[in-house]
Amino acid sequence: MSLSNKFDILVIGSGGAGLSLALRLADQARILVLSKVSLSSGSTYHAQGGISAVLDANDSIESHIKDTLKAGAGLCDPEVVRVTVSQGKENIEWLKNQGVEFTEIKSKDGNKSFHLNREGGHSHRRIVHTADATGKAISQTLIERTQLHPNITLLENHNAIDLIIKNNPSFSEQYVQGAYILDTLNNKVISIAAKIVVLATGGASKVYQYSTNPDISTGDGIALAWRAGCKVSNMEFMQFHPTCLYHPKERSFLISEAIRGEGGRLILPDGTPFMQLYDPQKELAPRDIVARAIDNEIKKHGIDCVYLDISHKPAEFIRQHFPTIYQQCLSLDIDITKQAIPVVPAAHYTCGGVLTDINARTDIQGLYAIGEVACTGLHGANRLASNSLLECLVFAERAANDISKHLTEYPEPTGVPAWDESQVSDSDEEVVVAHNWDELRLFMWDYVGIVRTNKRLGRAMHRLEILKQEMAEYYAHFRVTSDLLELRNLVIVAELIIRSAQLRKESRGLHYTQDYPELDNSKPAKNTVLSPDIKNTLLKIY
Repeated sequence: MSLSNKFDILVIGSGGAGLSLALRLADQARILVLSKVSLSSGSTYHAQGGISAVLDANDSIESHIKDTLKAGAGLCDPEVVRVTVSQGKENIEWLKNQGVEFTEIKSKDGNKSFHLNREGGHSHRRIVHTADATGKAISQTLIERTQLHPNITLLENHNAIDLIIKNNPSFSEQYVQGAYILDTLNNKVISIAAKIVVLATGGASKVYQYSTNPDISTGDGIALAWRAGCKVSNMEFMQFHPTCLYHPKERSFLISEAIRGEGGRLILPDGTPFMQLYDPQKELAPRDIVARAIDNEIKKHGIDCVYLDISHKPAEFIRQHFPTIYQQCLSLDIDITKQAIPVVPAAHYTCGGVLTDINARTDIQGLYAIGEVACTGLHGANRLASNSLLECLVFAERAANDISKHLTEYPEPTGVPAWDESQVSDSDEEVVVAHNWDELRLFMWDYVGIVRTNKRLGRAMHRLEILKQEMAEYYAHFRVTSDLLELRNLVIVAELIIRSAQLRKESRGLHYTQDYPELDNSKPAKNTVLSPDIKNTLLKIY
């Protein structure tokens, strides 16, 4: 093995979580950061809203904790919530020190402070932002910083195939030794050896037909960890953002919740408001309530979409606070200073994921998971708005601290085997992958979406079993491609979502089923945990 294929730490994913962890550890370790496409192709870059943190004198840590616990519907880990919220301010300052320029306001005495937005579920203004393109500002800054560090290698257009796992005789445990990676430009598989592997691959919203996420959000890290033997948790809780732009030329553009925070109203095509029928907080209710309300109004009235109207605000205010949304809508002949925005719900955030402890450690020694790929206990049954980037930063820091303490204890990777493709050939049926991809996303949207039933979940599982068989045969006979790897991962993620939904016999947070429309208060709320070695939840691993 050449030296270039051996690193101390392999980070799979180049979003806010992965890059911030790399920067925190770069002075003491050689780090490889992999990006499936470009460094800025992940969800962080596209995040509009901002980062929730207690920075206002009228706000408090306890208030932020209370809001997070309320949104999580009884399934948040209180210790994780307190730790995460308490470390918000220092992580905002860390980003600012890296060079991120947040939107500020100037007081009468000339002092500057962060401008804070308010979003659904929050009792105070606590969303730090850079206009309506916060993720872009964070992503660009972190990319620039990592590019300058001599100990960080950034590799674009490389897709992880599988983790390399070995047994550890000293601890009677499995430990990670690296990963097999597909160079997608040259269609070549390489073996990367590493003492530590960090999954920072983002979520899995592309398992649905309509999503606000970039195309690469295919649950890769969740599937990688599951195949390696890690537990996953709470996969039934898929968050649907209430307001995705509804337009034939733009099917994944998110309309930030900050618009509702600044007074935007949801209305029917005739101008009638409706959120007062569903929650006293109206437009500022938690996302699951708003998404179900919109879904119900669309179905009840047989309409294609509802509308989000902020045109009653001054035009200059709108252009100043929402420049990205204003320009994008204007390019589609929608002037949001004069017109309401057509919106529909779309899959947005994966609240469940790879089960980790409070330091981002998984079930496998040396394997960490941070960001949306992980289930840390912060979000519970529903993520509070703008807690996601906060989680990325806090758990990247906690993982980095834990790795720093124990890096010398992990064994050097030895004898990492080369990739064997001697028994496969190039595919002559790429249409199979494309067809199965479309079918999967469609039946997941129809049967495992915002509103579920036992019958719908059963139909989805029946169709998935057929897809699993086809994909197992296809994967066994043909060389891997990026599309094949993504579909392989999405099939696993889809089954994890369906099985988790079938196990929860109640409606809680983001999981709403017409067969069990109420909370089950007869027993304490529990997380859904699936393990690859539990017979009743065993998925075929291929």
